[in-house]
Amino acid sequence: MAAVALTIVLLPLRGEVNVSTVTLIFIIPGIGAEVVGGITAGLATVLLSASLLDFFFIPPYGTLSIGSTQNWVGLGVYLVVVALVGVTVWRLKQAHAEAQRRALSLRRVYELSELLVRDESTEDLLHSIVEAVHNVFEIESVALFVLDEERPTLAAAAGLPFTSEELHQLESGVGHAVGLSTALSSAANLKTVSLSVSGRPVGVLVFKGDHYSDEDREMLFTFANDAAIAMERADLREQARRSSLLEEIDQLRQAVMGAVSHDLRTPLATIKVASSTLVSRATHLSETASHELHELIDLETDRLTRLLSNLLDMTRIEAGFFQVRTTTHEVADLVDDALSAVAAGLRHGRIQLDLPVGLPSVDVDPVLITQVLVNLVDNAQRHSPEGGVITIAARPRGDDVIVSVEDQGSGVPAADREAIFNRFVHSDTGGRSGLGLTIAKTFVEAHGQRIWCEEAPGGGARFAFTLPGVRPEEEVS
Repeated sequence: MAAVALTIVLLPLRGEVNVSTVTLIFIIPGIGAEVVGGITAGLATVLLSASLLDFFFIPPYGTLSIGSTQNWVGLGVYLVVVALVGVTVWRLKQAHAEAQRRALSLRRVYELSELLVRDESTEDLLHSIVEAVHNVFEIESVALFVLDEERPTLAAAAGLPFTSEELHQLESGVGHAVGLSTALSSAANLKTVSLSVSGRPVGVLVFKGDHYSDEDREMLFTFANDAAIAMERADLREQARRSSLLEEIDQLRQAVMGAVSHDLRTPLATIKVASSTLVSRATHLSETASHELHELIDLETDRLTRLLSNLLDMTRIEAGFFQVRTTTHEVADLVDDALSAVAAGLRHGRIQLDLPVGLPSVDVDPVLITQVLVNLVDNAQRHSPEGGVITIAARPRGDDVIVSVEDQGSGVPAADREAIFNRFVHSDTGGRSGLGLTIAKTFVEAHGQRIWCEEAPGGGARFAFTLPGVRPEEEVS
């Protein structure tokens, strides 16, 4: 069209413009067609331009014959120039297309590499692999089979679903590693590429459709190798996690057994001795001695009950079944409830209360905080010397109330004061935190508060924790 337009424009000027100038002007549509439409469009435009140039602008006019040698030279130069420009344009286009293909390949390699380095589970990784092959290579249907006890099992698929006949054919035909060019069925147009690590097959990628080039084939092979390594790594990571979990469970089991043997041995032994004495020597015991033995059995039974309650509480905590239901309470009432729960094991005068009048009320779950106090008092009893005093105190601090339980035992080394709230941690003093302190910490933190251990002024250990106070106007409302 450009050549025709130029002919219409230049025809009235034919007598004023020489043939060389017209020939140079007619180079423009040929080059333009080659740049825009490619070598074929350029060749067609050149032939048309040469015909128009000869017919309208080279004497004799109105014919395709060329008269003088000068006109032959001009037309020949025209064709040579246009041909050279066409070859140059074609090569530039080829180089541009190659650069685009390389850029696409690099982008694909980056996307696939990024996919394979993610920290995903094996199941998620398998689905990511087939989705990547389907999307990046634009393949119609993709399936990934893994070897389960030496039998191929469909693990993930993307794109159009395979028919039941194709799946049956695949399950019976991909038991060994095959190449991408190997067709399981020419009619079904199914092709496979094996995934192997160190010569050991780990799976097979199956494709349906022929929409990939030789370059895509090469990339598919590269991706298959990387995918196999990623699958092996994900499998090893899963095995490591399972091993770590099993090791943690085993450590917990050993810790529980240690806690049971340590914390339950003394009360059980005491109950056994007392009950055996009552059975074998009942007729020789005075009424006072018999009463003391019954009282001892009752005391140690209560202690066993608290230990089992702690175990049940820890089970509820780990299962996520416990909830915090807060209401307004007085600190003194919570302390009284806790002391009533451990009253059988307390000797007269061992507990000293320091609860000033006018303490703010606290917004807490009374069951949980009472259990915290019970565990702390029980812990203080076990680590207090004979005749030692246990002090329960409370003080307001800002919007909170600090409650503390202090004993006169050997205390807790500074290095152990954080770890002592962990389950079954031994301290340098030979004690054991068991479950009581762990549960106390969990219940306090469930209220958004904190608990800590520090040295008491007169020696021994002081366990303190904060409780959310209630302002007087909040109580009225």
